[in-house]
Amino acid sequence: MKKTVQSLSDGERQRIVLLVGGGHAHVAVLADWIRCGPPPGARTLLLTPHPSLRYSGMVPGWLAGQHGRDEGLVDLAALAQRAGAALVQGRCVAIDPQARLVRTDTGETIAFDYASLDTGGEGRAAALLGNDPRLIDIRPIDIFVARIAERAAPRRVVVAGGGAGGVELAFGLRNLAWAEARPEVTLVTGEGGLLPGFSTAARGRVGRGLARQGIVVHPAAAHFEAGAIMAGRQSLEPADLIVAAIGSAAPEWVRTSGLAVGDAGFALVDAHQRSVSHPHILAAGDVAARADRPLAHSGVHAVFAGPVLTANLRRLLAGEPPRAAYQPRWNSLYLMNTGDGQAIASYGPLAAQGRWVLRLKHWIDKRWIAKYAALAGTA
Repeated sequence: MKKTVQSLSDGERQRIVLLVGGGHAHVAVLADWIRCGPPPGARTLLLTPHPSLRYSGMVPGWLAGQHGRDEGLVDLAALAQRAGAALVQGRCVAIDPQARLVRTDTGETIAFDYASLDTGGEGRAAALLGNDPRLIDIRPIDIFVARIAERAAPRRVVVAGGGAGGVELAFGLRNLAWAEARPEVTLVTGEGGLLPGFSTAARGRVGRGLARQGIVVHPAAAHFEAGAIMAGRQSLEPADLIVAAIGSAAPEWVRTSGLAVGDAGFALVDAHQRSVSHPHILAAGDVAARADRPLAHSGVHAVFAGPVLTANLRRLLAGEPPRAAYQPRWNSLYLMNTGDGQAIASYGPLAAQGRWVLRLKHWIDKRWIAKYAALAGTA
């Protein structure tokens, strides 16, 4: 029998705040509820398929043996409990923004007054490259980690995607901790080349680092042809593992929801992270796209959007219009782990490299995890 979680309708009615997804922005909402108390007169539900959030920034370091597999986990269940939120384990498969209902993969229907979406996007490896049993998409990251951990160490790896994520995974897999011999790694960047949008200095340092470690780079599009993985017209066979780091697609339930969406199907939001068509719904992270400006899908933006979601949810519940706005910085700091005890920093036109950069990256990453562990009471 399908279960329905509904808003209350009597004189003591509580408004339901539904957090759809346990992403980087929503952990900031839960953290604020813990520090400052939940909004009065509201009941918060967190809908997530997993009771923990895996911080993707630490995955390349795990591959290279610098972190334990579960060091980069945030305990969502404990955070929700401390925040006074009810954890509903499941995945959103449909949302009706007019009726204010969400349907989950478990057959549950959840009613809400206000909703915030932070589920991330969906993998698009098969759609762009083709189907192959050796292919693993990095989205969702939990499934990627599980599939990498359960299989034998590969001898020959192809990584598709020339962005920062693909670069770090290529370095991490080249230095795979549990491999008896270092895997041969080929990075297929796509026609945009290595690190599109990054400075010449950063691209130069990364290119030299890849060459130094023997990682072959192909500035072509990866695809399958007659069962073979190709870079343009060149075969990259044999390959034991093919990893796709080629960005995310909008979830089908967003594209078909009736929410305003952009050309790529992501939920369109304004500077307040509020849906441009349904002001009782907010969204952040890879599930959303800004209507007023282009903004890359990056964990950096999801993290910084968290306090904006928090402030605006509180104002909506107080009957006031949102005021907080996310204005991205002119540039973002990227710290790319090279898997060999160093990292490369990129900030605007500047780039640097060394062991000190890796120490800085580890410090930032572990501080972020520790902050939420302390709030969850699991430190």
